[in-house]
Amino acid sequence: MRIAVGGFQHETNTFAPTKADYAAFEQADSWPALQRGEALLSAFGGMNVPVAGFIDAASAANTLLPLVWCSATPSAHVTEDAFERVMAMMIEDLRAAGPVDAVYLDLHGAMVTEHFDDGEGEILRRVRAVIGRDVPLVASLDLHANVTAQMVDEADALIGYRTYPHVDMAETGARAAEHLFRLVRSGQRQAKAMRRLDYLIPLTAQCTLIEPAAELYALVAETEGRMLGNGRVTSVSFTTGFPPVDIPECGPVVVAYGETEAAAEAAAQRIADAAREAEPDFKEKLWSARDAVAHAIRHSAPGKGPVVLADTQDNPGAGGNGDTIGILSELIAQDARNACLAVLYDPESAARAAQAGEGARLTLSLGAKTGGAPDERPVEAEFEVLRITNGEFLATGPFYGGSRMSLGTTVRLRHGGVQVVVASRKGQCADKEMIRHTGLDPRELGILAVKSSVHFRADFGPMASEVLVVESPGPNTADLAKLPFRRLRKGLRVTPMGAAFGG
Repeated sequence: MRIAVGGFQHETNTFAPTKADYAAFEQADSWPALQRGEALLSAFGGMNVPVAGFIDAASAANTLLPLVWCSATPSAHVTEDAFERVMAMMIEDLRAAGPVDAVYLDLHGAMVTEHFDDGEGEILRRVRAVIGRDVPLVASLDLHANVTAQMVDEADALIGYRTYPHVDMAETGARAAEHLFRLVRSGQRQAKAMRRLDYLIPLTAQCTLIEPAAELYALVAETEGRMLGNGRVTSVSFTTGFPPVDIPECGPVVVAYGETEAAAEAAAQRIADAAREAEPDFKEKLWSARDAVAHAIRHSAPGKGPVVLADTQDNPGAGGNGDTIGILSELIAQDARNACLAVLYDPESAARAAQAGEGARLTLSLGAKTGGAPDERPVEAEFEVLRITNGEFLATGPFYGGSRMSLGTTVRLRHGGVQVVVASRKGQCADKEMIRHTGLDPRELGILAVKSSVHFRADFGPMASEVLVVESPGPNTADLAKLPFRRLRKGLRVTPMGAAFGG
């Protein structure tokens, strides 16, 4: 088969302070820089990304025709300029590829642009306009996708992740390949069914390592391949949604495919019913920064593993800039010992510390420079420069595994008993190497604060003595009831078992 392969990834938090311009997609960060042409087929070897899994599954027996692939750190809207420039490349390369037997796209599912509420729906529409209705079009999606009716209509299959932390991204790409092969071999379309839930799920409650998500995703896997009604279920995806997105089609969705309409409908209804029953169980405990740090100081001890504090509201993986200082201020104020915060985004302070050199002591205004928490001011203190790196290293954990990360000039600083890893590029702290490459073993810490919501659990969870989710100031609001939604569909519950929007 001749299969066109591309990708355009962005998770949009419409309440975040910074938009994603074209430069954000061009540069390498936690994932590779923009890839176009033949370089795309070799750029992802060994990485836990969907396009890598698809290429591994499809390259041996098929001709892969590379388009363009790019991603940017989650943020506010993708600019119109960035979207149109990337899509111009994708469509130009697709036309140049000539006739194709199928198209695979590595998408996120929660992209909002300056001019489109439904970024992925528009991507799929434009690709479909080139290839026509007879050519199979399959896309993989993030578990946090806000799946829209247009996405389901334009694609022949949408295949979502099943883990959060997302340790199955490459595996999802391989599953998308198998579904695509089935479509081409059979020459027949699968029946589709879609169910939309009527409540939003907080990000930290979506973790599939804990209930109720763990049980729901076990049911998703068990349902796929079953005979239901008069046919076989060929694919089931439950996307729990990315909630800080103020658009009408925000929220969890079940999408199922089957040999018959009855099979697809029965599968989608089965998962939707279970998810509705689980609504009361999607609860979470949120700690204030003051209480979390005090608790961590009381309960940390040598040899136990660190008490991990998840700075969820400043998670760069959900639209935060990674530079709020609520937890850092409390660690210093409460005189924490053997504590570290990672990774703080502050290019100015990283550059000054690097210029001063290892062993230097200098006064810095650390963090709080991007407006992620408008009422915060930088931490003004003297810091010792312990280590300087170029921020280039290979990630080894289950989430970023195999990614050659690029955080720019990165320094490890210390003030009293508190250390801070400061980088020049944003990155969600979800891999031990983000700390370890600066010469610090996170397993030996008493307290570790990470700019992350859930992905950190894949690599840091096994070493943690305890995990606390902290509601410290930042743009990724953990309590969804506090977000100033204006455009959600009427009747949607903003929190599980909460009041209906517009009701």
